[in-house]
Amino acid sequence: MFKKGITVLLLSFLTAFCPAQQVRPSRSSEIYRELKTLKHLPKVLYLAAHPDDENTGLLSWLVNNQNLETGYLSLTRGDGGQNLLGTEQGAALGLIRTHELLEARKLDGAQQFFTRAIDFGFSKNTTDTFKQWDENSITADVVWVIRKFRPEVIICRFPPTAAAGHGQHAASAVVAEKAFKLAGDKNAFPDQLKYVNVWQPKRLLWNTFRFGSVNTTAENQLKVTVGQYDPQLGMGYGELAGLSRSLHKSQGAGTQSVAGIKTEYFSHVAGEPAKTTLFDGLVTTWTSKGNADIDQSLDKIISAFNFNNPDRSLPALLALRKKVMALKDAELKKDKIKSLDQIILSCAGFMGEAVTNQSEAVAGDRYNFKLNLISRAENPVVVENVKWLNQSESLNRKLAKDSLITIQHDIQIPADAALTEPYWLARPAVDAATFSVPNDTLVGLPEAESPLNVLLDLRIGAEKFQVKLPLSFKKLDPVRGDVVEALRIVPALELKFTQPLYLVKENEDLHLSLNIKVNSSKTFGNGKLNLMYNGERLGGAEVSSLNGKDMTVDCIIPKARLTSIPSNRLQLDADFVADGITYNKKQVLIQYPHLPSLQYFAPATVAVMKGDIRTTVKKIGYIQGAGDFIPEFLRIAGIQVEVLKDEDFYGNIDAAGGSQNKLSQYDAIVLGIRANNTEKKLGRWMPFLWAYVKAGGNLVMQYNTNQDATVSQLGMYKFNIANKRVTEENAAVTFLNPNHKLLNFPNKITADDFKGWVQERGAYFPDQWDAAYEPLFEMHDTGEEPLQGSTLYAKYGKGNFIYTPLAFFRQLPAGNAGAARLFLNFLSAQKN
Repeated sequence: MFKKGITVLLLSFLTAFCPAQQVRPSRSSEIYRELKTLKHLPKVLYLAAHPDDENTGLLSWLVNNQNLETGYLSLTRGDGGQNLLGTEQGAALGLIRTHELLEARKLDGAQQFFTRAIDFGFSKNTTDTFKQWDENSITADVVWVIRKFRPEVIICRFPPTAAAGHGQHAASAVVAEKAFKLAGDKNAFPDQLKYVNVWQPKRLLWNTFRFGSVNTTAENQLKVTVGQYDPQLGMGYGELAGLSRSLHKSQGAGTQSVAGIKTEYFSHVAGEPAKTTLFDGLVTTWTSKGNADIDQSLDKIISAFNFNNPDRSLPALLALRKKVMALKDAELKKDKIKSLDQIILSCAGFMGEAVTNQSEAVAGDRYNFKLNLISRAENPVVVENVKWLNQSESLNRKLAKDSLITIQHDIQIPADAALTEPYWLARPAVDAATFSVPNDTLVGLPEAESPLNVLLDLRIGAEKFQVKLPLSFKKLDPVRGDVVEALRIVPALELKFTQPLYLVKENEDLHLSLNIKVNSSKTFGNGKLNLMYNGERLGGAEVSSLNGKDMTVDCIIPKARLTSIPSNRLQLDADFVADGITYNKKQVLIQYPHLPSLQYFAPATVAVMKGDIRTTVKKIGYIQGAGDFIPEFLRIAGIQVEVLKDEDFYGNIDAAGGSQNKLSQYDAIVLGIRANNTEKKLGRWMPFLWAYVKAGGNLVMQYNTNQDATVSQLGMYKFNIANKRVTEENAAVTFLNPNHKLLNFPNKITADDFKGWVQERGAYFPDQWDAAYEPLFEMHDTGEEPLQGSTLYAKYGKGNFIYTPLAFFRQLPAGNAGAARLFLNFLSAQKN
């Protein structure tokens, strides 16, 4: 019993990982569901603001119980969120969360869409949100998705009111209602009509909820029972939803798989009200559409479907394909033929892949590929033609049942092949809240299709099919087994600074190093490395022939060049010119076990903090929290950082019989962000940390939340963490005690040190605290009450305790010198 359940889950995971690089058959249970979905015409679009906002239980029910094509439109990719896995923020985090959503959709079966909106961080209402987002632009994107996907029912996760709990949540409801009313209007966004037709959904509803103490459900709302057990899945839809939602690993969104039915509630927003079901008044069947013969054919195919021999359905499916091809409704025909062709290939047990053993390739270079093909059907699949990018080969080869054929072929990557990266990151963003998309028809897509494919012309019976096989990389991993991923196109040369950030003091030369990575087999001549600031060359180096080998180049920018730049933060741009070609890209490669390898390219730049940035500490202990750049920053600042382990707290018995631990050697100990949420040993470490402070130590604690907290009391004196935050990164900061030592040593902190912050001042400020604490600052968002919980200081015994939910984890990677000066002051408290 248990082994069978484990097998089902493992199969679900394996088929969910990287299948886009191969054409693979669905399992029989999936084919059966796809057949039932083909019989139902309505579509449903669920809409919210972020990855993990969606109601996965409802999506699972719509797809697997109601057998409806269902999509989730997330306005953003979650770029402004937090990362529990690593240090990625911004665009890199958005890329991670995009693919976490795609992995979730592979489990629950829904489709995934996005707009061009960038998640710029928490906002408190729609007014704040639309100061950042262009409401008309985002509405146009939603209209485009509606016209392209053509849903009859749209469901919002949130209302347009404060009950949404987040300005972007509420904004998603605002644009949903506007788009609902405009999608059927030919005068709205007429440029879209070159590619799609107008489409008017039947109704728009709000999926009301109970979130904590907020209950927006009511017994007079439309009620739907979900969560039923599905024997083909071996679980209920609530259990499937838990697995799907738990794939949002970067957000720590692990969710229980809850068995049993539950009630979902819906409130009418616009369109024709629903009285008994979500689908009242819809054309739901082919018969209602005037195509009873298609309904009858599908009924017979579904009734006769053989789970052990799905290929027995092929003759009937091929006959059905002719009927669908004869439809006069071009959009419906295009939509259903795509689904039907996938079903036919799955019933034929067809698998195809075009793979090489190289994970990366360079435009213009040549690589050996294997084309692996197999069919498991009695009714033969014939490969009529193979097109290797731009070279066609007539094959006319029957695939014998269950016999793999392999064809090797050298393929030259086109000289003009684009670098492999997400389409929304290929160009600089329009602004801080909107991605730039190179082609309007890409809007809505989670990712663009691979432009590099082997094309197969297949024949099954009398019907012909064209199949795309993306050029892929395949390897055998000793732990994960076969790994198949997209072949990544990279530049011939890449540049990357050896540090993510540099610090340089006044009147000092700046020493930098860059790695030049050679990806191409070609030989490069002599080159010139340039370091630029605002288009002006500050320094660089002459580089002799690379000879196919990577190289590290050291450079110096003289202090005289630096002192002429007034800013205390500068961004240096690097480029390398060789053989008349300029190279200026660095690869950002993201690899986590639950995702395929992800890549994009950014300019080869680095931030430099310049000026009077002082520290007196030499050695600190660090307790790791969630993904955090701060230990690396501290090492760059010349501080020895040791990550604390369990044994560091208990130590050894000394000669006198007493216990000694390592903590006393540290000038300060720092707790990483959300350490109380991620480090489960913290409960037994806290008494040692308090003893360390009492004996004269300095403990600096960054922000935590109350979610899944390890200990209830973090400080020696009590304080209460609340969901209080200042989202305006330029909010005025009042110094409550300008003479406080933390604001004067070793760096004199002024209002200038709060200039140039990014995204926010901070989050999860305490709202209550013991009188032993002294707050250092007061700040607030526009129109709100002042908050004093951004930094609390307390003397305890001979030492110091500082709790600071200020967003240092965002400011330091951004190269903000003022934030660096303040944080180093906190570390130096015991030296003063």
